Amino acid sequence: MARYDVVIVGGGNAALCAAIEAAEAGARVIILESAPKHMRGGNSRHTRNFRCMHHGPLSVLTDTYDEDEYFDDLLRVTKGQTDPVLARRAIRDSEACLPWMEAHGVIFQGSLSGTLSLDRTNAFFLGGGKALVNAYYACAEDLGVTIRYGAEVVHVDLSEGRFHAVTLADGTQIEGRAAVLASGGFQADLDWLTRAWGREAANFLIRGTPYNRGVVLRNLLDQGAQSVGDPTQCHCVAIDGRAPKFDGGIVTRLDCVPYALVVNRDAQRFYDEGEDVWPKRYAIWGRLVAAQPDQIAYAITDQKAQGLFMPPVFAPVKADTLAGLAQALGLPAAALEATVAQYNAACQPGPFTPGALDGLATDGLAPPKTNWARPLDTPPYYGYMLRPGVTFTYLGLRVSERAQVQGAHGPLPNVWAAGEMMAGSILGQGYLAGFGMTIGTVFGRIAGQEAATHAR
Repeated sequence: MARYDVVIVGGGNAALCAAIEAAEAGARVIILESAPKHMRGGNSRHTRNFRCMHHGPLSVLTDTYDEDEYFDDLLRVTKGQTDPVLARRAIRDSEACLPWMEAHGVIFQGSLSGTLSLDRTNAFFLGGGKALVNAYYACAEDLGVTIRYGAEVVHVDLSEGRFHAVTLADGTQIEGRAAVLASGGFQADLDWLTRAWGREAANFLIRGTPYNRGVVLRNLLDQGAQSVGDPTQCHCVAIDGRAPKFDGGIVTRLDCVPYALVVNRDAQRFYDEGEDVWPKRYAIWGRLVAAQPDQIAYAITDQKAQGLFMPPVFAPVKADTLAGLAQALGLPAAALEATVAQYNAACQPGPFTPGALDGLATDGLAPPKTNWARPLDTPPYYGYMLRPGVTFTYLGLRVSERAQVQGAHGPLPNVWAAGEMMAGSILGQGYLAGFGMTIGTVFGRIAGQEAATHAR
């Protein structure tokens, strides 16, 4: 039976940060990644950026984004459902993480035009999340970390209240002095997702990795580990309805909503498309669409909106008339024309400022559109089909500020968790662009440091 100082379950950003920190502290480390090598990295493969506190310009980041503003942004999107101690720890430590990331091979670039207007708050990875993952794996290999692919952990031995070993699907056992659990949520287990959400989950698309099935999470919960988070809460965005069932990634997200009219299958609006800037609202739209009939919606724009947002991976449906667009989308034409006419009549004159709250709002319309409300009157018209796209679930393990997993009778002395497996402590609901990478990086580093110290 193989024995290591630190056994790391998972192969994404949080797991890699933990592995690097533990190895640099002198620990003998193994990473157990359930995916094959070409799909390594979990949801981190699909990320683009890292939300970072900073005082003054830092690397590619401009101006200042201080702790209080960052925390206020988090409170707004979560509606206060966050652990303030863990949240502030993630925020404060993020400033030191960015240079650490650069020192370990991550290259940043300025935000691209039309992304999410994040040049002050978020640092974008050159080459995206896959480049980040590749850089970290190369660093881990250079440090002597053992990496096993296709290594699905099915059991974590917590006998006598502490970690002893993991068992793989092939029956192999790997012992360790300490464990870091960073294998994500349960969103790819469609049966579990359906039990949590109900039958409508059958229409959800899983935009993240198909390997996050919550096996280790369920195993820990069955052994009495304390849980945190609501199983129906998740990072769920509105993505193109033509995306694949699994692993479509970030390119399937649609960013047109703030400049669109969004209707359900009956051609009725159901929420304020202009409530806030897109980085603070894009992650609520998956749940909004999930609540609509057949879990489907349609974003309708006209020619004026073209070029204001990142182009989608699939071309939109296009027509010269609203009736023609409705027919192409399978919507009731008369209802769509009436909805658009009612909206157009409620639009008011005023300056239009894309990317910033401009207060250009409708008058007397329910629900209102509180920003970027311009008449939909310039053909051709475009239609984008929306479905809920789940990235990761928020049910997870309760941890301390030092990332230590809490068992039924107190902290487990040699078990830590990081990343999506504990993010529900901080993200009770909603999402803030780039914050998942912040949580994974901060608590991955902490977990690796703590596990190595314990092993020594």
